[in-house]
Amino acid sequence: MNAGQQPTRALFHWTLKREGIVAPDERLPWPQTIALGVQHIFAMFGATVLAPILMGFDPNTAILFSGIGTLIFFVIVGGRIPSYLGSSFSFIAVVIAATHYSGSGANLNLGVALGGIIAAGALYALIGLIVMAVGYRWIEVLMPPVVTGAVVAVIGLNLAPVAIGNLVSSGDVPQSAGQFATFVGLLTVVAVGLVAVRMPGLFRRLPILLGGIFGYVAYLILANGLGWGKAIDFTALGNAAWIGAPNLSAPSFEPSALALIAPVAIILVAENLGHVKAVAAMTGRNLDPYLGRAFLGDGVATMVAGAGGGTGVTTYAENIGVMAVTKIYSTLVFVIAGVVAIAMGFSPKFGALIGTIPAPVLGGLSIVLFGMIAATGARIWIQNKVDFSNNRNLITAAVALTLGAGNLTITIGDFQLGGIGTATFGAIIVYQLLREPRQAAEVETSAVPGSGAVAPIG
Repeated sequence: MNAGQQPTRALFHWTLKREGIVAPDERLPWPQTIALGVQHIFAMFGATVLAPILMGFDPNTAILFSGIGTLIFFVIVGGRIPSYLGSSFSFIAVVIAATHYSGSGANLNLGVALGGIIAAGALYALIGLIVMAVGYRWIEVLMPPVVTGAVVAVIGLNLAPVAIGNLVSSGDVPQSAGQFATFVGLLTVVAVGLVAVRMPGLFRRLPILLGGIFGYVAYLILANGLGWGKAIDFTALGNAAWIGAPNLSAPSFEPSALALIAPVAIILVAENLGHVKAVAAMTGRNLDPYLGRAFLGDGVATMVAGAGGGTGVTTYAENIGVMAVTKIYSTLVFVIAGVVAIAMGFSPKFGALIGTIPAPVLGGLSIVLFGMIAATGARIWIQNKVDFSNNRNLITAAVALTLGAGNLTITIGDFQLGGIGTATFGAIIVYQLLREPRQAAEVETSAVPGSGAVAPIG
């Protein structure tokens, strides 16, 4: 397979290959293909289930629409780009702000969030259509690595209070509530780190899932067994049916929520751009002609999810990691993963199990996930050799980080822009305003093509 080589297969045809590197238009025998599809479900599972819980969405519904979104993406890109679409963490802060979500239980203003998610998906799809018409280089000029790195870092920093809130809040006995919750949360953090660093082979690709399981078991032993905290209640789990219809919800459209959530589309563009470029580098295929389709596919999938009660979706770095380890890039694997996710969405028993996860465990997982998102922003700067001795870069990053971490919200009438949106637009505007006269007449050539972002976890 030569660099720049294009796939020539039909949408639903894969050439059988039994060993070695498996290209997007190839497949392994069916038993292995199915097993790999299930593996990709596990890779994205921890993050794509955690995101809806943090926003008060139904995890079953989120999983269902992640599977549907993956299949939509597959069809729109013509099966050329191997990718799984999971819950995007970019939506968490703006959804919480738009719905005034308390942080526990169901989100009572879910419809408002869904309307905003649809708006973000529509803007995202529109950007995809523009890219299909005129190309994507303008995105790299508008959002070079210093801008996208700052925006990605802001997502993690803006969400930090959510993680800490979960870490210190639980229904434990009064005299040990804070201490016990913090202990279990930090224990979960350590478990995630040990899995990511010490575990062999593919287990390293599942740190959120395995670390979460460890934290859950530890809480179960300490609370249910030793009485150190409020015991996990399994009543709902026992009463839940194995098979049942998902809980769908209808969107509502409020101007303030639309203005707050829609700008997330810009972040999703940066994430998807990095994902496609990473996959192109791994497979040795030029996927630039499919970037517009990738944006369109992700945007349509996000709109469909918002229309039924699911979270906004995005391409997942965890699944890139699995492909990097296995060297298996077959898009058929992701079709299988999407079908399995849809099946999981029809199991109320699964949703009830997710509902038993204690808040301190969620807090520990959130600390790692949100911290990794923030650190990914710094990694974008390092990988693209962003020069911070250049005041233009330094000031752009400084302004964005402060606006996002401080969660500056701008309100004009019914229009409201939260911290992440303020930081995103602030970074773009400041960077362009500080352009020197000679730079204004040139197209940016110093940025690595497609280096706009490296997709964070979720």
